[in-house]
Amino acid sequence: MKKVLVTGGSRGIGKAITEKFLEHGYEVTAPTRLELDLLDSESIEKYVQAHKEDGFDIIVNNAGINDIHEIENITDEEIERMIATNLVAPIKLLRGFTGSMKQKKYGRIVNIGSIWAVVSKGGRCVYSATKNGIHGVTNTLAVELAADNILVNTVCPGFTMTELTVKNNTPEEIAQISANIPMQRMAKPEEIAEVVYFLCSEQNTYLTGQKITVDGGYTER
Repeated sequence: MKKVLVTGGSRGIGKAITEKFLEHGYEVTAPTRLELDLLDSESIEKYVQAHKEDGFDIIVNNAGINDIHEIENITDEEIERMIATNLVAPIKLLRGFTGSMKQKKYGRIVNIGSIWAVVSKGGRCVYSATKNGIHGVTNTLAVELAADNILVNTVCPGFTMTELTVKNNTPEEIAQISANIPMQRMAKPEEIAEVVYFLCSEQNTYLTGQKITVDGGYTER
């Protein structure tokens, strides 16, 4: 049975990814913040050491923070939080677990990016930088790890109908956003999860180093 690590797996897209793997019989670990605090280097190191021997066959770096501020208003703390969570923590986890993948000659890694790494919008300077950065990690590791049968890809979701979307937007705002998407609706979390699952499944034997945007055509307008 393949072992899967999903960060940020308790809600939204991460929850849908976790459920998709469970549905197909995978052993899934989706650590809580108490088990793995991505803002705490010591917590990351303890987690890696506790799981390093067996490691994981599949890693989905899904957890992320998006603090929206125009450049002159963003604080040092917000900059550091986003960079630590969205970029540094995934790198540290991959540093810790790719060794066991190389020993097995098998691994699948998906880094969750964003449409704001494809196009951008005001207030997302640091967030866009981190999501472009995580695809840089994808590009490099796709080349570095290919000979060991480890495939690495980025999935960039567009607007997705998660609990957080519903909480932070009125029905009118959701309708306005949806009207700007060629498909005329937001993605379902399960639709993002399907793409992630395919990239990590036995069906994917060759696709690596790619940035796959799942946005209903939003970035192609």
